[in-house]
Amino acid sequence: MRRTFLKTLAGGFLALAAGSSLTSPAWAEDRIKVVYHLADGIDQASRAMANIRNHLKAEPDTKIVVVALGEGVRFLLAGAKERNGKPFDAAVSALAAQGVEFRICNNTLTAHDIPVSQVLPEAKIVPAGVVEIARLQAKEGFVYLRP
Repeated sequence: MRRTFLKTLAGGFLALAAGSSLTSPAWAEDRIKVVYHLADGIDQASRAMANIRNHLKAEPDTKIVVVALGEGVRFLLAGAKERNGKPFDAAVSALAAQGVEFRICNNTLTAHDIPVSQVLPEAKIVPAGVVEIARLQAKEGFVYLRP
């Protein structure tokens, strides 16, 4: 009787594993998802924008979210320019049109006294950038990149 119980129990576990998320993460899907973490200012943002364009050329189906906090928010503000004088707003708009999402940390905006009116319309304000990055990685299966 004990042997029959163990066989039944083992069979139940196998059936559960085969039909549930125990065999693969709940967030697994064919499309790769990447979060780009920007915290270091204009130079990092310039590199990141080039990386993202190249990323999408090589893998156009990639889901990309950019999370900016600290000095990394500067490129998402009205009038921000790269070192060569080229404005960021057109590049942000072009990438947003390709599905890239831009998220900006409200804690940073508050700490730096940056009014919401300065934030580019393509950027969604999130309560805390680090929390957003952690959530995307832990709950949605995003790969982390920091250019």
